[in-house]
Amino acid sequence: MIHRFVRAIVLSILMLAAGVGTAQPVQQNACELKRTITVTMKYLLYLPKGYEQKPSWPLMLFLHGAGERGDDLALVKKHGPPKLINAGQQFPFIVVSPQCPNGRWWEPLELAALLDEMVGKYKIDKERIYLTGLSMGGFGTWSLAAYQPKRFAALVPICGGGEPYWSESLAPIPVWAFHGAKDPAVPLERSQKMVEALKKKGGNAKLTVYPEAMHDSWTETYANPRLYEWLLQQKRTVKPPR
Repeated sequence: MIHRFVRAIVLSILMLAAGVGTAQPVQQNACELKRTITVTMKYLLYLPKGYEQKPSWPLMLFLHGAGERGDDLALVKKHGPPKLINAGQQFPFIVVSPQCPNGRWWEPLELAALLDEMVGKYKIDKERIYLTGLSMGGFGTWSLAAYQPKRFAALVPICGGGEPYWSESLAPIPVWAFHGAKDPAVPLERSQKMVEALKKKGGNAKLTVYPEAMHDSWTETYANPRLYEWLLQQKRTVKPPR
């Protein structure tokens, strides 16, 4: 009897310590955060010849790779459309080329804010906003499109990658991806998986693979006039939410 009594006391103490039988309703307060986020971003802006003579123009947003990060915009001119523009090439659309700060990656929220700024300040055809990028910018292309899939008329991710489950929202957007078969930095399968996932969802996606190219699959891509011809044929078909 004594042992049973002692065990009962010990059990009661343990139950009290664990809160068994004495739990009170958990109190949670409904709260709301309201905060304005300030975005600071340097970028290059190209306005096509005859800009003032037309009511609206297509826009290309170009995202550079990791090697061009910093606070010197001259770095952004090393590759892609900014390099070609700097060499004298003209494009039939507005080109915006932001610069990502050192030690950071492309943030979709900040890039969306940049696009909002561009659409508000310049004569941009919102049905023809094109998104492209290389390497880190290729990854940024996939992630920004996944963040705002109803905004873009076409995507051109180069040696990048993303999450295949994004294909659910990205399927309506035409995609032309590029990758080097011998890329040692970003495996070819990163682009292959994205394009395959889009095709399974009925998406209009294609992948061009350069058999002998390593990581630099962008020089040949951006030098190809057919890329820009293809882009200009694309118009957004999904209307954004009001």
